[in-house]
Amino acid sequence: MFALESFAIAILGGIFPALAWLWFWLKEDTHPEPRRLIALAFIGGMLTVLLVVPLQKFAAGILVTQTAMFAAWSTIEEFAKYAVAWLLVLHRRENDEPIDAVIYMVALALGFAGLENALFLLSPLAGETLVQTVITGNLRFIGATLLHVFSSAVVGLFLAYAFYKSVLVRELYTAAGVILASLLHIAFNLLILNTAEEHLLRTFAGVWVGVIIVLFALEFVKRIKPRMR
Repeated sequence: MFALESFAIAILGGIFPALAWLWFWLKEDTHPEPRRLIALAFIGGMLTVLLVVPLQKFAAGILVTQTAMFAAWSTIEEFAKYAVAWLLVLHRRENDEPIDAVIYMVALALGFAGLENALFLLSPLAGETLVQTVITGNLRFIGATLLHVFSSAVVGLFLAYAFYKSVLVRELYTAAGVILASLLHIAFNLLILNTAEEHLLRTFAGVWVGVIIVLFALEFVKRIKPRMR
């Protein structure tokens, strides 16, 4: 019974904050996307966790240094999130204005972060105190969730700015966005790895700044119009 309760609490503690963030981001879209596609993106993000775990385990088995392992894990996550987003929602006709790509990428990122956070919470719930569980949950909420939102939103912004451009330019923007998101993810993980625990909030503050920049960039995305010939 305790195992079942721990699992339920971990799922709620991971998924509910992600849904709260999703509600916030959906308010940024003046022409809301179909709820079924938002839900599909969110669930797709959760399934992406199950996709990347074996890939990350494989990478951990062949890489020697911890730095290389963290870099590989970050890159795998960013490429997988974009690939799943494209397969599920980005190629659909409902993705018909620049801001849509950002919304779908963020929805998928929050699904990913929600399940990932739940899995992290399971460990403290299984053998630690409630206080430790709350601390772990708060750190995941402040750091990892925002990181996934930030990095996936960066990809979405690149897709948005290339929305009305040629196919070749869109492909180049897509590649640049995913690569930049991977580099930002790697940088955050390496900072966490090399920062003393008492200074972690400074690192998290950097992610907050990134999210604020993304929100400002969204205001420009909303003004993007097709070029008149």
